[in-house]
Amino acid sequence: MIQAIQAEHLLNRRVRAKNGQVIGRIQELRVEPRGDHYEVAEYVLGAGGLLERLAIVSRRFFGYRPEALVARWDQIDLSQPDNPRLTCPVADLRRQEDRLM
Repeated sequence: MIQAIQAEHLLNRRVRAKNGQVIGRIQELRVEPRGDHYEVAEYVLGAGGLLERLAIVSRRFFGYRPEALVARWDQIDLSQPDNPRLTCPVADLRRQEDRLM
């Protein structure tokens, strides 16, 4: 069964690792078209994700590049949307620096 969750209910939610540690907040959703609708392909977590969401090129303005963690759609359990959890080790997430440069 496919669960539909409104994006605004996920944005800024803390994502926890399997051990309960907060690894970041959902800052950005990347979607892909699927027929007549869109599906989430990736979740961007952390400060780098917030800057991406706000479309700020941080290196140009601040001199540093905050890292974002990128989780595939299947790496976050949303069965409890108020309490998203990783389904994998943190080390399995992709690390991404500011990509707007």
